[in-house]
Order: sequence, then structure tokens, then C-alpha cells
Amino acid sequence: MTQRPTVGFGCPNEIDPHHFTVTIPAGNAAEVVITEHFGLRGGANGLPDELERCRLARPVWRAIADDVRRVLNERLKEGDLPTSRWSTGANKVERLLGKELCVLAWSVERAEAGMIPGAVKRWVGLRPEERWWLFAMTARSTGSAEDADIGWRKALRVALTEEPSTDEVTEIRKVRRKPARDERPTLPLFDE
Repeated sequence: MTQRPTVGFGCPNEIDPHHFTVTIPAGNAAEVVITEHFGLRGGANGLPDELERCRLARPVWRAIADDVRRVLNERLKEGDLPTSRWSTGANKVERLLGKELCVLAWSVERAEAGMIPGAVKRWVGLRPEERWWLFAMTARSTGSAEDADIGWRKALRVALTEEPSTDEVTEIRKVRRKPARDERPTLPLFDE
């Protein structure tokens, strides 16, 4: 089977495909911007040509960039597609891989630096279908760059960054323990 030519991280090298772009400005201060480009479908039926999905502060981007590159390249290798690397300027990313990237980017955009490695670890542990579902649920109501830490975006941050330790869970369970049988309220329905 002959693979279609691609550019960047698996983006079809054809006229105006639906894809994502990760724009990495020169220098170390400006934000990294992730944009979804709707391709030929853009501009029809109320769909914009493109939508800015996320802006990441440079330290946040640096904290995830290598792991994201590794994971995306592993996925490309599975499909016998050429791998890529991040470079200054516009980096094209295939549509589904871009959705997966957004899930991680949204979860860390407002996270404390110390929580980012855990978020990456938990993101890597998700199956692609789970990432696509999370993208769909989040993008439906809070999918633009201005929606940081609202609704599903906040839920992603909490889910991927705030996993408690076993000891913390044990302590929480102690506090939430069920009352003993004689402490439970009774309902008149069951009185004899």
C-alpha cells in the first residue's frame, strides 16, 4: 500500500487539509499558539476557516514539547509515516493528532509547573479514542483559546494534574467513612 505524502506531524500534503498548526515564535518569550484549520470545509455552514484553540506560555510548552513529539512520532511510525520535530514557525499536525495535543495543552495551560509531568504521564496513558472523546466534549463548549480553565477545560486540568497519592486517598476515605449501622437514619417505610 502506498502512503500519501505528508508534511510535519502526519498532515496530508494536499490542498487545504483539515489540520492543526503549532506556531512556535522565534525567541523564548512569546506564547506557542495551537490553531485548528478546517481546510476545505472552513467557511461553510457557519464553520470558521480556523480557530485558535490554545496559547501556552513558553515554559509550559517546553515542559511538554519533547514528550508530545515522542508520542506523535510513535503514532506516525505505527502508520509507516515519516516522523517530524518541532521547529520555529508553523508546525503542521494531522487532524486527529492535533486533537490529542489539544487535550494535553488544555490540561496544562494553567497548571502549576510541578504538576505538568504527571499530566503528561496520564495523557500518555490514555488511548487515542479517549483523547478524541475528551477533545470533542471540551471543544463543544470551551474550545477556543479564551476559554482557559472554564468548564471542561478546568475538568481536564484537574483530571490530568491532580491525581492524589494512595496515602491521600486513604485519608480522604477515613474522613468520608460510612456511619455504623446503628448511626444510620431509618425510614418510616421499614418500621414495623
